[in-house]
Amino acid sequence: MSFCKYSTEYIASSKTELDNIFINDYLPFAQPNQVIVYIYGLYLCSSNAFDNSLSNFSSTLNLSEDEIISAFEYWEEQGLVRLLRVNPLEVTYIPLKNVVSANKLYKPDKYETFNQQAQEIFQGKRSISKHEYQEYYDFLERFHVEQEALLMIMKYCVETKQSAVGYNYILTVAKNWANEGITSTLQVEERLNKFEEKSPEITEIFNATGIKRAPYVEERATVNKWLNDYGFSLDVILHICKTFKGKNRFSVEKADGLIKKYYEMKLFSSNEIDNFEKDKKELYDLSKEINKELGLFYENLEVVVENYILKWINLGFDRSLLLEIARYCFKSSIRTLDGMDKSVAKFYKLGLLSIDAFNEYMGEILAVDEKLQNILDELGIKRVVNFIDRENYKTWKDSWKLSDELIEHATNLSKAKENPIKYLSRILADWHEKGIKTLQEAKNTTPISSNSTNQNNSAKNFTGRSYSNSQLNALFQSIDEIDV
Repeated sequence: MSFCKYSTEYIASSKTELDNIFINDYLPFAQPNQVIVYIYGLYLCSSNAFDNSLSNFSSTLNLSEDEIISAFEYWEEQGLVRLLRVNPLEVTYIPLKNVVSANKLYKPDKYETFNQQAQEIFQGKRSISKHEYQEYYDFLERFHVEQEALLMIMKYCVETKQSAVGYNYILTVAKNWANEGITSTLQVEERLNKFEEKSPEITEIFNATGIKRAPYVEERATVNKWLNDYGFSLDVILHICKTFKGKNRFSVEKADGLIKKYYEMKLFSSNEIDNFEKDKKELYDLSKEINKELGLFYENLEVVVENYILKWINLGFDRSLLLEIARYCFKSSIRTLDGMDKSVAKFYKLGLLSIDAFNEYMGEILAVDEKLQNILDELGIKRVVNFIDRENYKTWKDSWKLSDELIEHATNLSKAKENPIKYLSRILADWHEKGIKTLQEAKNTTPISSNSTNQNNSAKNFTGRSYSNSQLNALFQSIDEIDV
């Protein structure tokens, strides 16, 4: 009897750890009773307060002793436990990290047919070593692939790459397919049938590019991806493949990178692709200039062109406007391409797709800001125009339909007041409520304390004009407040 042991309450409140390897690699493929037996047995390993016997095990789980022994035999075959004795039953649990790294022992008759058929595939040109067989067994057990399915993959690899193919290549193909859920004989057969359906297309591609051998398994899968997943026609694929010349010789791997790029850029016709390649130099030059305006440097301009420049061009922005927007971004402390992208989106929403429309819009904003700055200066307020000022002015002009003369007159009346902006707004609100629309009506209502001056300056062109830093900052703030 143990000198020290856990109490029943302590054991009941403790935890039994279940390794994620078991959950990922073993649990989905085991029968429910096998999982129950493994977990309850794991629980009993840390307990010495219960009757740890086969009969109690059977009674607790409501399973027969034969069912329990059968379950443990399954887990021994998987390498997770070791049966030291059957009568009485004695089981040792093995750490899963040891299971993964160790070669398992399999029953001799389990893979007898597989061994024979696998060797026949090589037609006596080479022998399969014991280590190679072990790798196949481990793959079959871990990925739960049917033996016949792996044999079909082996045969196809040998036929396409000839007898020199190594087991690493075979297992790489098999693992890739298993990760896609292709584990049964029927699923492998369907995949190989798809390969055969596209054989004329693949053969035509290889003939056009001067490749004399049969396509490898992974090359067939890649070409299928171009045709089925990406949706490119054979004519367009041939057009792309024929662009590989000289030192840049064609290979399926190199072509895959290019075709994937066209797919991501949504260029699916030969004309679209040719036009892109033709304009690529101009696009690259434009990306350099925009980066320079933003104070950036990108060694890989392809990323800039694909993710930004091409998108902006497709929205309808021309080179001169994009450079002007880049200058605007730099002056407003927007120094990233993502930041410029947001600004481009704002201008697109406003419909500013030409340099003239952009300049006119900037001029209108500056004209309003100049009027507002004059009002602040007249009131003795030492700051730049802000968002609230612009909102107030928009209300006065657009909602209340007050003239510049009335606003200017109200400004003069508000000078030297304790809170001149508040007083100005109150005067204009009072005139709006009374329906006052002319300067004479306002004079008859409110005493005049000073002469008015007209500071209505207009700005027709943003480009090339000289503005103070405070004016520019205010302008940039007004643009940033636009909600995309």
